Amino acid sequence: MSPEIPEGQAWPAPAKLNLFLHVVGRRADGYHLLQTVFRFLDYGDTLYIAARADGVIHLRTPLPGVPAERDLTWRAARALQLHTGCRLGADIWLDKRLPLGGGLGGGSSDAASVLIALNRLWGLGLTRQALQDLGLGLGADVPVFIYGRSAFAEGVGERLQPLDLAPASYVVLTPPVKVSTAEVFASPTLTRDTPAITIMPLPPGYGHNDLEPVVVAKHPVVGEYLAWLRQHGDARMTGSGACVFAAYPDRAAAEEAFGKRPADWTGFVADGLDRHPLFEYV
Repeated sequence: MSPEIPEGQAWPAPAKLNLFLHVVGRRADGYHLLQTVFRFLDYGDTLYIAARADGVIHLRTPLPGVPAERDLTWRAARALQLHTGCRLGADIWLDKRLPLGGGLGGGSSDAASVLIALNRLWGLGLTRQALQDLGLGLGADVPVFIYGRSAFAEGVGERLQPLDLAPASYVVLTPPVKVSTAEVFASPTLTRDTPAITIMPLPPGYGHNDLEPVVVAKHPVVGEYLAWLRQHGDARMTGSGACVFAAYPDRAAAEEAFGKRPADWTGFVADGLDRHPLFEYV
């Protein structure tokens, strides 16, 4: 983090897991139809945001090699400006812990937290649904972070129903590769006809990730991480990868499994969250 980061309120941007991810069809416009369960973790990025009077949006900690106009945090702030006609700006600092191309929703979570924070700091008063609609234009995973609850998602990920999930701790491993979501969904080997779920609630451990075979074929190291973790639990890939995870009934069990990983493997242990840390700010 830059030493210039101001004192004041931190705006958390938590990771998410897809407990399963089924591709159930494809729309005429090419977008894939999904069914998935989202769960937040008590681990993620942190944003520090200060309003400016001059209308400039300044990323004070830009991501290396990512132009501002492609950065989701900048795009979120700009989209909110354009949508509301607000003439204020913002300085944005980002303490980045979530890996790029990991399937943990880092960029989407950052964008959602920017929308929530600036809605407050700029005094805009947009509703949760209005922010979700705006977030969908930035990415399919952005709305769930604004929705703010564990959720069953359908459509392209924007149709959300709240879910009550049992407490759990998770081992998350981060293979040393970045996965392109666009490439995964464009793969001719992707299964797109998993039967849609029509009955709720779902039993524990339900489902799988339809994207996993595509990613493992292109990035064998992801398969290596999955094979190891499956010796210690019900391991799955989250999102379009590359990160993999397994659930445990408590933190001690998760820490024990995590401690057995090969010495050079990175990752973390985190608890599931029922609500986004910024839920009450919308």
